[in-house]
Amino acid sequence: MRKILHIIFAIMLLAHSVVFADEIEELEGQKAEYDAAAEEARLVVDAIQAKIDSVSEIKRVLDEEAELAIADYEQKQSTLDETLARIEENEAKLLATEDDYNVKHEKLERRVRDIYINGQISYLDVMFGAQDFSDFLTRMDLLKRVMMQDSELVNQVIAYRNEIQEIGRQLEEDRRVQFEQALIAEDAKDIKLEKVAEQQALIDMMENDKDVYNKQYDEMIAASNQVAQLIQESKYRAAAEEARRQQEEAARQAQAAYQPTGDYESSDDGSYQAYVPATNSGAMIWPITGPITSEFGWRNHPIFGGQRFHSGIDIGGDYGMPIHAAQSGIVSHAGWIGGYGNTVMIDHGGGIVTLYGHNESLAVDVGQYVNQGDVIAYCGSTGNSTGPHCHFEVRLDGEPVSPFNYL
Repeated sequence: MRKILHIIFAIMLLAHSVVFADEIEELEGQKAEYDAAAEEARLVVDAIQAKIDSVSEIKRVLDEEAELAIADYEQKQSTLDETLARIEENEAKLLATEDDYNVKHEKLERRVRDIYINGQISYLDVMFGAQDFSDFLTRMDLLKRVMMQDSELVNQVIAYRNEIQEIGRQLEEDRRVQFEQALIAEDAKDIKLEKVAEQQALIDMMENDKDVYNKQYDEMIAASNQVAQLIQESKYRAAAEEARRQQEEAARQAQAAYQPTGDYESSDDGSYQAYVPATNSGAMIWPITGPITSEFGWRNHPIFGGQRFHSGIDIGGDYGMPIHAAQSGIVSHAGWIGGYGNTVMIDHGGGIVTLYGHNESLAVDVGQYVNQGDVIAYCGSTGNSTGPHCHFEVRLDGEPVSPFNYL
């Protein structure tokens, strides 16, 4: 009889040891996944940085070309400014010339009007009307001066008119050439600056992508460290549980030496056998009522892109909706885990653990026993999530399995 009891107690101790070993193995598997995800994020960051370096070199060349284009534009704009200043001087000169022209033109008009009214002077009448030879010479000199003045006045009017027309043509040509050159230089400057801006925008976008993957790397490393801590805690609990079991076994052996306890029942032949309670073998219930927004298995990741393995199912919900325990068990974790956000894990025995991720807040603590249907958390969108939902996992001996086999 005692031999049978020893065997039964040994089996129970072994079962507990297996449970802790499975828990540690599961956590070590999770840590390996986080480490792999962190390494993948680091490689992506390195690749993005290489692209940034390449684009930065292109932008450096464009910056130099843009500086040359800006300098060329400023030089042509300066030339245009000088031309415009000269145009202002010429316009002032034109105004003065026009004033002289108007004065001389008015004199010529008066002269022509006098000739028209009084008639053309007869030079012979003037000369033969002289009183003597001296008067004759005087009259000849006066006639000569009048003719020279008339001729000079006409020539001045013609010269001023031609000068005004030439200045006007030169002004228009200067305006046209300088404005065309300034516009060409400004277009070249704008094109270079636009290319520089495009390259800078590309660099900014890649820097943002790098920041995202750096953040993902940090989260994966933090999650890996947290799981490593959980592994150490599990090992410590396993050692403590083993010591407690050994003490209980020694106490039970001492008690069984003189009488059976209420934990045993009589068999037909009068001997005692260990009483082993039945385990909860009922189906799991849904932790939350809502549509399935993401299935178990391979999928295109909604945040990071690319094909990623989805280790559970996503059940849509709203902020604050209660999350229920799918089956009775002991809470093995209640806290933040990397991309899962606020997370609850329940150990149901037999190597089966359920996980409930992305919660807004938690309603249980580690070590707490929960019944099937108890509220353990409230729906949210913490961690790597695009909206409120419950990420529900079922793990068997640490490996994710389809929850539909248990619901």
